[in-house]
Amino acid sequence: MKKLSFIVFLALTTFAWSQNSNKTIDKRKSADKVLLVQNDTGELEAKKKAAAEEKAKLPKPYDPKADAQADINKLIEQAQKEEKNIMIQAGGNWCIWCLRFNQYVQTTPELKEIVDENYLYYHLNYSPDNKNEKVFDQYGNPGDKFGYPVFIVLDKNGKMIHVQQSDVLEEGKGYSLDKVKEFFLQWTSKS
Repeated sequence: MKKLSFIVFLALTTFAWSQNSNKTIDKRKSADKVLLVQNDTGELEAKKKAAAEEKAKLPKPYDPKADAQADINKLIEQAQKEEKNIMIQAGGNWCIWCLRFNQYVQTTPELKEIVDENYLYYHLNYSPDNKNEKVFDQYGNPGDKFGYPVFIVLDKNGKMIHVQQSDVLEEGKGYSLDKVKEFFLQWTSKS
C-alpha cells in the first residue's frame, strides 16, 4: 500500500508540475503573441508614416474642383487637331500609387517623351470631394473594378478604346519601365 501511495503521490506531483509548466509555457506564448502584435503594429505604423511622408512630397496633379467633362471635351477638340489620343489617369491625390505613377512618368525622360509626343494627358479626379460620377459612368466605372490609378485611353474623337489597370505595370514599390513604355506605345494614335 505504501508503494501504491508513493506511486500515486509521484503521479499527482508530476501531473501538477506539468500543469504548472504548461501554464508557464502558455503565458510565454501569450507574451510572445503580444510582442508580435506590438511589433507588427509598430511596423505598420512606421510604414504608414513613411507613406504619408512620401505622399506629402509628391506633386498633386488631381483637381477635385475641375469640371472634368468640360476639360475632356476641350481635350477631344485638341486631339482632333493634333491627331493624338487622350490618356486619362483616373485616381486622386489621396492615392499614393496614383502620385507615384505621375511622378515616375514626369521624371523618366523616355516615358515623358512618349507621352508628350503621343497623348493629351488628363488626371481625372476621384475623391470624396468630387467623385465625377457622370464622367466615370460613361467609361463603365473602371475604378470600381480595377482600383486606382486606372487608365482610360480615348481616341482623338473621344471614343474609349482601352482601359488599363495599373497593378500589372507595377514592379516592387514602383513601376516597371518596360511595362509602362509598352503600354504607352501600344495605344498611341500611330499604333
